Amino acid sequence: MIDLDRAVAMPPLVYLDEGDEVTIGRPDIDSYAVLPSDGAELVRRLADGMTPRAAARWYAEAFGADVDIEEFLADLAELNLAEVGPQPVPASAPVRFQRLGRLLLAPPAMLGYGLIVLAAVVVATRHHDLAPGYGHLFFTPYFALVEIVLFLGQFPLMLLHESAHVLAGRRLGLRTRVSVGFRFYYFVLQTEMDGLVAVPARKRVLPMVAGIGTDLVVASLLTLTAAALRGPGGSQPLVGRLALALAFTTLLRVAWQFYFFLRTDLYYVVSLVLGCVDLHGTATAMLRNRIWRLRRRPDRLVDSSAWHPRDVRAGRWYAALMVAGYGLSTLLLVVAVLPAAYHFISGVLGHLNGSAGVRGVADAAVFLGLNLLQLALVVTLAVRARRSRRRPLTA
Repeated sequence: MIDLDRAVAMPPLVYLDEGDEVTIGRPDIDSYAVLPSDGAELVRRLADGMTPRAAARWYAEAFGADVDIEEFLADLAELNLAEVGPQPVPASAPVRFQRLGRLLLAPPAMLGYGLIVLAAVVVATRHHDLAPGYGHLFFTPYFALVEIVLFLGQFPLMLLHESAHVLAGRRLGLRTRVSVGFRFYYFVLQTEMDGLVAVPARKRVLPMVAGIGTDLVVASLLTLTAAALRGPGGSQPLVGRLALALAFTTLLRVAWQFYFFLRTDLYYVVSLVLGCVDLHGTATAMLRNRIWRLRRRPDRLVDSSAWHPRDVRAGRWYAALMVAGYGLSTLLLVVAVLPAAYHFISGVLGHLNGSAGVRGVADAAVFLGLNLLQLALVVTLAVRARRSRRRPLTA
C-alpha cells in the first residue's frame, strides 16, 4: 500500500522536452518512458519532494483533470523510476571509459582524424595503385589464406567500429554495449544505445556516425601504411598488400552503411534529421497493410492510429526505398556474389586437379573444408532454432 502523505524516493532522472512529449528516464540502467508534458510535470513535482496526495491535488488544479496517482506511481516503479515498495530502486552504476571517450573524441583529436583521411586521399590520388580496388583482395595466390586472413582480420576492425559507438555514448554517460545481430543475409555486430532517446538531438549525431568515422580513419591508416612500404614502380611487400586488402574491405563496410533499409548507422541519422520515432517499423507496417488490401484481407490490417505523423509522412517514400533496397541486395546476390563465388570455387577446383601442385591442392582442400564447415554451422543453428520454436512448453 502506498503512503500518499509521504514523499516518494526517486533516483536522479533526465528529462528531454520534445514539445507535447517528454522523455524521462535513467541512463544508468537504460530505463525510459515517454510522457505527455503534463505527466512529466507531475513526475518533476514528485521528484522535488511533493507527496503523492499533494501532487495529485496540484495536477487536478493545474490541468482540470484527476489522476490515479497510485497507478501512476506503480508504473514508475515498474520502470525503476520511483521507489514505492519494499524493494529499493537499483543503485546507479558508474559508467566506465567516460573519460577515455571524451579524450578520443575531443575537437583536437577529431581534427587529427580528418588530417589522416585527407592524407590518404592525397596519396591514393597521386598513386592509383593505392586507390581502393577489388584486385587488392587477392594479396596472395592462395585462396584459403585470403579467406582466413580477411575473415579473421575483419573482426578486430568491426569491434573497433562498434567500440567507437560505445565510447561516443559513454562520453555522454550512456550505458552503451555491443551485441550480435543479423540484417537480411548479413551478420553484424551492433551497438545498443537506448540512452540516446533522452539525449538532445544535436548530441546524438556523433554517437551515430562514430563508427563510420573510425572505419574511414582505419582505411586511411592502412592505405598510408601501404604507401610507406611501396617500392619503386608500385611493388608491395606482403604486409603492404594485406594492408590494402583490409582497407578495401573496410571501405566496403562504409558503403554498406548506405543500405538504409537495413537500419544501418546512416538510417538512424536520417531518422534523427527527419524527427522520426520508428520510421522502419511504420514503413514496414504500411507495406504489410498495402499487401493485405491488395489481397482483400482487411482483418489483417495493422491499426495505424498509433503511428507518429512524422513516421507516416517519411514512411511513404521510405517504404519504396525498402522495397528497392531489398530488391537490389537480392539482385547483387544473384548477379554478383554468387557468380563471384562460382569463379572462386572454379579456381579452387582447378587447384584440386593437381595443376597447381601439392600446395595448390592443399590450399583448395582447406578452402573447401572451411566453407563446408561454415555451411554446416549455419544449417545446424537453423535446425536448432526451428526445433526450439516447435518444442512445446512444459510446466
